[in-house]
Amino acid sequence: MNNLQKEHKWLKAGLLNQMYWYHMFFGLVYWTYSQFNRSDSVMYFRSYEHYRNWFDAFEPGTLFIEWVNYPFAKWLGFNYDMMMFFSTWVGFWGFVYFYCFMKENLRFNPKFEGWDAITIFMFLPNMHFWTASLGKGAYIFAGLAFLTYGLSWPGKRIFHMVLGGFICYMIRPHILFAVLIGMGVGFILGREKVPMYQKYLAAAAGIVISILVYDKLLLYLGFDPNNVMQSFEEETELNAQRLQAAGSAVDMTSYSLPMKLFTFWFRPLFVDSPNALGLVVSLENALYIYMFSKIFKKSFIDYISIAPAMVKMSAVVFVSISISMTFVMSNLGIIIRQKSQIMYYMLFVIVAFMDWEKTNRIKKRAEIYNRIVERERREREEVAVGIVGSGE
Repeated sequence: MNNLQKEHKWLKAGLLNQMYWYHMFFGLVYWTYSQFNRSDSVMYFRSYEHYRNWFDAFEPGTLFIEWVNYPFAKWLGFNYDMMMFFSTWVGFWGFVYFYCFMKENLRFNPKFEGWDAITIFMFLPNMHFWTASLGKGAYIFAGLAFLTYGLSWPGKRIFHMVLGGFICYMIRPHILFAVLIGMGVGFILGREKVPMYQKYLAAAAGIVISILVYDKLLLYLGFDPNNVMQSFEEETELNAQRLQAAGSAVDMTSYSLPMKLFTFWFRPLFVDSPNALGLVVSLENALYIYMFSKIFKKSFIDYISIAPAMVKMSAVVFVSISISMTFVMSNLGIIIRQKSQIMYYMLFVIVAFMDWEKTNRIKKRAEIYNRIVERERREREEVAVGIVGSGE
């Protein structure tokens, strides 16, 4: 924290220390939950018993978590409890770097009913619950935070970009692909002044990467590269059936795309909350609805057309991943868990827009003040000229 504060003078180390204990509390909550309910974290921990060596599990997807777990459990003697809280610690760094990313890309502190909006976002309970256990949630969240923080200043943060990109690729390659596409779009269309040849190079690099990873990405997602549409429909229907069988099912197959997105972003609400946890999530979703209402203005269209690269990247990542997930998600429990990985991108777009609006209001007030001052100066000059002309 001290090192980060030396680099970012505006960083509140005290706040982040409070957030550390807050996140660790949710690690304890999840650990307690796992003692009485079935949890994938037990499977991840015991996986080291089934491998002859460490790199047997070095593959993208679920196995990567088992690869991370192996040296701690096999060589260092970590037990289940230790691995759970180690993973909680990893998830905490996701909040630290998303906090740094948002703060350094905003000029003011956007307020929500008088409270600092970024601080509220950092303490949303659902975000902490699903990133506080041994599993993909904590690691992909931290990886996205490292990668996003690195991309906001690529020249100085190569380590963060490489580490974050590696984690994202090894857990969910398609999410890394979405971030790279979003960054390409933001880099090309952002308001920053970038030489045209650099934009063409970025576009060419994006095309080359797309070609190289296309087949591997489709195979990872379970699609047939030779018949993408048919295999996509089959896989979507199969996933929907699996998720519906898991309980708290929502039949989204007949929903329109806007309704699918609404379900993914804002449900469960109070009417479909099955338990106390659902009520907490409903309160959080109500906050999301309120924040989303802030962008239903004509001025948002004006803003997004001139927005910086990081804002456009965040918007592309959020929308593209949301649309793709709505076709395979039909269980509220899974939806709650999955959306926690990407909600900070849209929240950043919203507060960046609020930041821009405040900047414009200050500029308009300054212009009005300058006009008044200029008018008063001219009036004084006219009075002075009149006095001199009359000989007084």
